[in-house]
Amino acid sequence: MMKIKTLAVIPARFASTRLPGKPLLKLGGRELVLRVLDGVRSSSRVDMTVVATDDERVASVVKSAGGDVMMTPGSLPSGSDRAAYAARRIESSFVLNVQCDDPLVSGSVIDPMIEALERDSGAGLVVLAKKIDRPEDIERDSIVKMVFDEARRALYFSRSPIPFVRDPEKSRPEFFKHIGPYAWRREELLRFASWDRTPLERAESLEMLRLIERGRTIKCILTEQDSIEIDTPDDVRLFENFLKEGVF
Repeated sequence: MMKIKTLAVIPARFASTRLPGKPLLKLGGRELVLRVLDGVRSSSRVDMTVVATDDERVASVVKSAGGDVMMTPGSLPSGSDRAAYAARRIESSFVLNVQCDDPLVSGSVIDPMIEALERDSGAGLVVLAKKIDRPEDIERDSIVKMVFDEARRALYFSRSPIPFVRDPEKSRPEFFKHIGPYAWRREELLRFASWDRTPLERAESLEMLRLIERGRTIKCILTEQDSIEIDTPDDVRLFENFLKEGVF
């Protein structure tokens, strides 16, 4: 089998709890999974893209749009496990895990992540950090906050506000959130998928902490591009408004 450099996997689980059938939800007349696929296709650094799904309805729509599909077991517990399932069967250097709830993903955010993996040989995973612009978002537990060192290597991720500001009069730090895809070295993704969940990961329900607790390196790169993650009917309305107004 020929080895490619960058494989992109779009995990697309049909049975979403809050939005059943989410991958096939039409936004502006186009299915969500196809909007994500379009965004990944705009990357100049991705060599192959597959949609990893356990549902024939999703597979049919993707195939009709000319996309590649890998059928995965329904028992896989997470998108990362679906990405790892595909990565075991397609040999590559890097694996991009693109969430099927991110219709604004594009090459402008994907390509710098792949470039960061190429530059930083010590990083097994690259993620995006976006400055939080709305103060109310700092308190929202649905938004994952993150802190990193001077080399932009992750120190911690949390659903709580981090850092804690003891004296707002003396210190006004910037807050950052994690958004978008995960760019993995293939071997790191396969190791990650083989490990048991860790205590902090269980407490915060954040997969990145499995790596932090095992002393692995996560590289954080800054982005100005925000995202709208489609998880609730309110997110759908927000995205539909974005399509009309161009802002959110």
